[in-house]
Amino acid sequence: QVQLVESGGGLVQPGGSLRLSCAASRNIFSTYVMGWYRQAPGKQRELVAAITSGGRINYADSVKGRFTISKDNTKNTVYLQMNSLKPEDTAVYYCNAHSWNQDYWGQGIQVTVSS
Repeated sequence: QVQLVESGGGLVQPGGSLRLSCAASRNIFSTYVMGWYRQAPGKQRELVAAITSGGRINYADSVKGRFTISKDNTKNTVYLQMNSLKPEDTAVYYCNAHSWNQDYWGQGIQVTVSS
């Protein structure tokens, strides 16, 4: 079993920045793809960014050039640096750990972009 705990969300003005963190309860980065998803009210959950065990990164088109995913293997933590935030980035953000036969999710954290 793996627990994922997100932190770093909150309220920010358009154009601002936030950094989300996701701490895993044990070292899983060598075998899991780590990802950030988000779900806005009335919309489906969507992939924002993902990073493989080998460091390959994928971003949703809507966040390319603004968001950066990274991980610190020594801290079992994955990050999502979000810059130039827009109101349409408002959502609950979820951390995910994915392998061929398992998926783990964090509890989700609210990000609100509003003036």
